[in-house]
Amino acid sequence: MRTALTIAGSDSSGGAGIQADIKTMTVNGVFAMSAVTALTAQNTTGVTGIMEVSPEFLKEQLDCIFTDIRPDAVKIGMVSSSELIRAIAEKLKEYQAENIVVDPVMVATSGARLISEDAVATLKDCLLPAADILTPNIPEAEVLSGLKIQTEEDMIAAGQKISRDYHLAVLVKGGHQLNDANDLLCQNGACRWFYGERIDNPNTHGTGCTLSSAIASNLAKGFSMEESVERAKKYISGALGAMLNLGKGSGPMNHAFDIHSMFMDAAEEEVKE
Repeated sequence: MRTALTIAGSDSSGGAGIQADIKTMTVNGVFAMSAVTALTAQNTTGVTGIMEVSPEFLKEQLDCIFTDIRPDAVKIGMVSSSELIRAIAEKLKEYQAENIVVDPVMVATSGARLISEDAVATLKDCLLPAADILTPNIPEAEVLSGLKIQTEEDMIAAGQKISRDYHLAVLVKGGHQLNDANDLLCQNGACRWFYGERIDNPNTHGTGCTLSSAIASNLAKGFSMEESVERAKKYISGALGAMLNLGKGSGPMNHAFDIHSMFMDAAEEEVKE
């Protein structure tokens, strides 16, 4: 079995972060491992608290993983401090990690900045040069490219610039801000649109985490970059299309929508209801 590692924060409500990554990787056929960057107190309505791990402890987690069960791919999610970003970059270089997917959680779709300017600079200098693919949303692509994105042509210009500047593939996520579910992959001077089905589901908590983890899972299994993105997009559509409705806010997707097993059956009384 192929393996994948997620380096990200914990989501106590289970819809995003480490929890979403592990569910996604498992359902996409790889053995999932995790290095936790922070604990969060959160649910579908918001985050009430964050407690970061120390850089030393994060390094210790990564040492334990790479020296025993080596990951075939690595997904990196939200890392909010420069010290933790440097710790990750150091260990990825030390162990010559492969198939590195970075979800640069810097700016929320609302436009709110999630990490400091200093951490963004460290991300650009230390982590992005090691990555194979980057998965920014529109606001994050604007920060990374320095360009304003208002049209599909702007997406192409920004995607090409980011890909050229950091020598990696970049998947610019259109999302609801620009062109529904259509994403743009730029690599090696070429761009390709991936057209997604617009699903009328307000419960989208953890979509970015899930997409990047699905891409990492498929890269770990040996699929090409384009195939990995295409398969990940189909998985996201299925998870959203299952129309799971949990929580009082923007709820999670059903990561296990495609699992059919005797071990998933409910108790007989509940089935009858």
